[in-house]
Amino acid sequence: MPVWAIIISILLSLLGGLAIGFFIRVFLHEKSLRKSRETYESIVEEGRKEADEAKKQSILEAKKEIHDLKREIDADIRERRSQVASQENKLNQREEQLNRRTSNLDRREETLLAKEERIDQRQEQLEQLNSKVEETLKLQEQKLIEISQISKEEAETIIMNEVKEKMQIEVATYIRDEEEKAKLEAKNKSKNIMSLAMQKYASETTTETTVTVVDIPNDEMKGRIIGREGRNIRTIEALTGVDLIIDDTPDAVVLSGFDPVRREVAKRALTKLVQDGRIHPGRIEEVVEKSREEVETYLHEAGEDAVFRLGIGRIHLEIIKMLGRLNFRTSYGQNVLKHSIEVAFLAGKLAAEIGEDEILARRAGLLHDIGKAIDHEVEGSHVDIGINLATRYREPKEVIDAISSHHGDTEATTVIGVLVAAADALSAARPGARNESVENYIQRLQQLESISNDVPGVEKSYAIQAGREIRVIVKPDEIDDLQAFTVAREIKDKIEQQMAYPGTIKVTVIRETRATDIAK
Repeated sequence: MPVWAIIISILLSLLGGLAIGFFIRVFLHEKSLRKSRETYESIVEEGRKEADEAKKQSILEAKKEIHDLKREIDADIRERRSQVASQENKLNQREEQLNRRTSNLDRREETLLAKEERIDQRQEQLEQLNSKVEETLKLQEQKLIEISQISKEEAETIIMNEVKEKMQIEVATYIRDEEEKAKLEAKNKSKNIMSLAMQKYASETTTETTVTVVDIPNDEMKGRIIGREGRNIRTIEALTGVDLIIDDTPDAVVLSGFDPVRREVAKRALTKLVQDGRIHPGRIEEVVEKSREEVETYLHEAGEDAVFRLGIGRIHLEIIKMLGRLNFRTSYGQNVLKHSIEVAFLAGKLAAEIGEDEILARRAGLLHDIGKAIDHEVEGSHVDIGINLATRYREPKEVIDAISSHHGDTEATTVIGVLVAAADALSAARPGARNESVENYIQRLQQLESISNDVPGVEKSYAIQAGREIRVIVKPDEIDDLQAFTVAREIKDKIEQQMAYPGTIKVTVIRETRATDIAK
């Protein structure tokens, strides 16, 4: 075969192979398309079914939610209807009460009108009688002048002098009788109210001093507390501000200081150091700082406990902290926080007995000495500081009045202020409640006797019962029985004006006449 025939046959073979391959490819492609179409249709069908199921589920949930909302709305409507019905009943009752009051007022108005008419008639009659009496008096006056030959002015002077002399005796006697009666009634009532208040609240009486004793296991520990060349004890004193007294007292170290908060910090720190055994400046500084934090927490808890015990409601956080500081403040040896709690309870009981607000009285009693919490840090008396604090933290006016008047610096303007002052005096005057120095005690007695001796007509006076009573002996030739009451009142007024004292002082004036002769 020629070459070109071979080439042609090869080309024909290639063309035939290409045609067969093309047809095979087309067939496979169509088969793949059919399979893909079937898969697509099955996926679409499954998606449609899932969509139908989801739609049905959503419809069911929506119906359930609608049903629940409808049931809640129906319940709310029923509740609102019942509330509206109860309000309507209340309004109807209120309307009936107003109608009854209106009818009562109408009847009272008619009664008052009738009384006014009768009063007008009576007034006309009195005016007529007054005119007749005046005419009669004028006629009598003219006749008396003609008979006695004394002018009207001279007669008036004579009569007024006689009346004055008689009235002085009668007035003095009346005042004495009324004072005795008023004193007896007031004394009985005050005794009943005070006894009821004290029966309902009774607390133990404790006094505190300016030293604290810390027990130690042995005398060797004293040396460790002192440290090498005294560095440990100097560190403790510098960090706490308290003096450590280490003497021959066995198994004890005395902490001395006038600030009870510092003394408590030092006590806790020293107790921990003794228990731990590691005593050196670094450890001391760490323990003192930790003890100071514990004391701060204790102050807050003590203030909260006082407020909770009294049940006086919410109170400012700063006031609570200051109440806690009062737990480490003393006045004449008396713990100020315990004293404030006692005053609060007593004031509350007194208020309850006379129908006043017991909770408000307790609040005022608790805060009456709040100024003492920072009186060593802020200038001014504890009364002025307390007023500023109460005003700053928006305490009620009754509380501010109780703070300003509980020592008698100002006059009380509310009943609560009077009750707190009485409760404060009662708490301070209880036996053993307070300590006072011998010097102050003697000065108070001397001042009491001096005030009494300065009154004219007083012969001598004696302060007895620890200054709770002053007995005054007057000169019988200068002071009579009625003037003795005037002397007692004058001494009482001077004591109140010139002296500061807890509780009350009884003034007893004695007038006696003695006749003495000697038989020979």
